[in-house]
Amino acid sequence: MANSLRQVKGRIASTKSTAQITKAMYMVSQSKVKRAEKTYKSYKDYMKRIEDMTFDIVKRVDEEYDNVLLKSREIKKTAYLIITSDRGLAGAYNSSLFKALSAKLKEHSSKDEYICGAIGKQGFNFLKRINAPLMQEDVTYVRDDVMFLDVAPLAKKFIDAYKDGEIDKLVIIYNHFVNSLTQEVTFEELLPIKKSEAQEESKNIDYIYETGINKTLDLLLPMYVQDIIYGVILDAKTAEHSARMNSMKSATDNAMEVIEKLQLLYNRARQNVVTNELIDIIGGANAIGGK
Repeated sequence: MANSLRQVKGRIASTKSTAQITKAMYMVSQSKVKRAEKTYKSYKDYMKRIEDMTFDIVKRVDEEYDNVLLKSREIKKTAYLIITSDRGLAGAYNSSLFKALSAKLKEHSSKDEYICGAIGKQGFNFLKRINAPLMQEDVTYVRDDVMFLDVAPLAKKFIDAYKDGEIDKLVIIYNHFVNSLTQEVTFEELLPIKKSEAQEESKNIDYIYETGINKTLDLLLPMYVQDIIYGVILDAKTAEHSARMNSMKSATDNAMEVIEKLQLLYNRARQNVVTNELIDIIGGANAIGGK
């Protein structure tokens, strides 16, 4: 019985230690969510202005203007770019993306019909596990303070591949941040560039094109795609922190429930020990008194 009591007491101590760690991680993630959400909302405003300007210029360009990024073509090969986290402990944040991508890849009759890329260590490792054809050789990490320079090389690879006719469509898969409790797996087609349904009419703003409208648009369109990818990463990073915050809160709550059950078990076992000891004492006293 004493050994059993020590074991229960040891489990209570270790579970309390785990609960302290998960609670600390919850508080850290909570602060990161607020910071990431603020950054993402600020970038959304910037992207809306860039989108308005880009499509306003597209409307003004000559009909003879030809840019491959704006033109649809027969889909022979599709590229998928998945945005995941570098670390785990985020609930179903990564697994839901893997499940969605796996289902999409099964729609293709062979691996020649698609190629994949990943931003985030978890996604890169997943693609290697399923032996998917890869656009990249090394991991593209997505740190908390993600910078545009971190993802620009991989984004450029996809854009160049589309320009060269190596791929015919680029789809990005990520968890969209809806609110602190909800993340939504989203598929978004980035190439060819399509006008957003929310795009406003021309604002009749006169622009000055130092190199001419055609060359300006040639430079602007690839930058526009890269900016969208960066914005998606900020969105996904906010969703990641939110998922980890909720996961750590659930882990802490579960640990506290386990501690309560173990404490009750310990108290009952201790009570049994005390009761048995009292019975022994009373039995011994009665035996001495009887003599």
